[in-house]
Amino acid sequence: MRRHRPVRVIGLAGACLVLAAALLAGCTGDDDTDGAQPTASPEPTATAVSGTPGVSEDRILFGQSAAFNGPAQELGRNMRIGISAAFAEANAAGGVHGRQLELTSLDDSYEPEAAIANTQHLIDQERVFALIGAVGTPTSRSATPIAAEAGVPYIAPFTGAAFLRDPEWENIINLRASYNQETEEMVARLIGDLGIERIGIMYQDDSYGRAGYRGSLAALERRGLRPVAIGIYPRNTTAVKTALLDLRAGSPDAVIMIGAYEPMAALIKWGRHTGFNPIFLNVSFVGSNALARELGPDGAGVIVTQVVPFPDDDSLPVIAAYKRALALVAPDEAPGFVSLEGYLAGRLPLAGLASCGRAGAPACGRCA
Repeated sequence: MRRHRPVRVIGLAGACLVLAAALLAGCTGDDDTDGAQPTASPEPTATAVSGTPGVSEDRILFGQSAAFNGPAQELGRNMRIGISAAFAEANAAGGVHGRQLELTSLDDSYEPEAAIANTQHLIDQERVFALIGAVGTPTSRSATPIAAEAGVPYIAPFTGAAFLRDPEWENIINLRASYNQETEEMVARLIGDLGIERIGIMYQDDSYGRAGYRGSLAALERRGLRPVAIGIYPRNTTAVKTALLDLRAGSPDAVIMIGAYEPMAALIKWGRHTGFNPIFLNVSFVGSNALARELGPDGAGVIVTQVVPFPDDDSLPVIAAYKRALALVAPDEAPGFVSLEGYLAGRLPLAGLASCGRAGAPACGRCA
């Protein structure tokens, strides 16, 4: 049978890129480059005469805590590949003012406690210049206070949680659209384009799921509606059968899903198997390529919002650059939304650092 790819809802990628450009402009006053399993840096981090952690005479060290095991591992793996591709591209051109970019990645398995330990290790032991490419809301919620207290930039986390957009977090630089924006777009399209008002919500029982649930609920309430059914499942599991029964009881015509790709695929497959076939819509965090692989032919008609351009859109110069960079670090890897986001995340701080000059790099990085 032919494999179907999930469809996307358009309208968010442009906003994401405009946001990134604005952040780069505001920061101007701003390797391990293969696709293998992450490891700690092989040698102690040298510090330049400026005393800035992670910046030496010949390199700048970034740190990443992300999921490399468990139901969200493909997200961490692809974010790392994308960031590594951006760094490899820059390093091949001489680095940033003569400094090579390096990335140290640690596995948190999408668990907040591990993210705390990793963040402390990266800041205190590895002495990284900045943290980049974290995956998940619960992990970011645990890590951001540590980074803020240390004055370490927290760049392009793979989450659309609203708390990361609080202006009080001066060290956080977001690349992607928020879950509120994604769920608003879903509800607007369902009601405005398709005339569907019987909408259910399926979410992961943690800060990520609740963030998406609140965004979905707010979008419905703005239109005088309430969800007709709600399903909830525990993080890092595929225990979704009870949630499926709860959703079926409300007979929704569409279900907004805020979860990871493995449990969302499990619920959709069980739904198809039992004759439950509403329109399934997922926020971008799900990882559309991984979801498509899990679903196979059951992915026909499934919708995923996206916050970056299509990775196959060769009309965009940034996509051509991304594909060339991807070939440097993972030549057998197919282009995808998550690794593209990682690539854009990797380019984000580099543009700011390049604009600062060699001597100004430390101050530039800390302007985040």
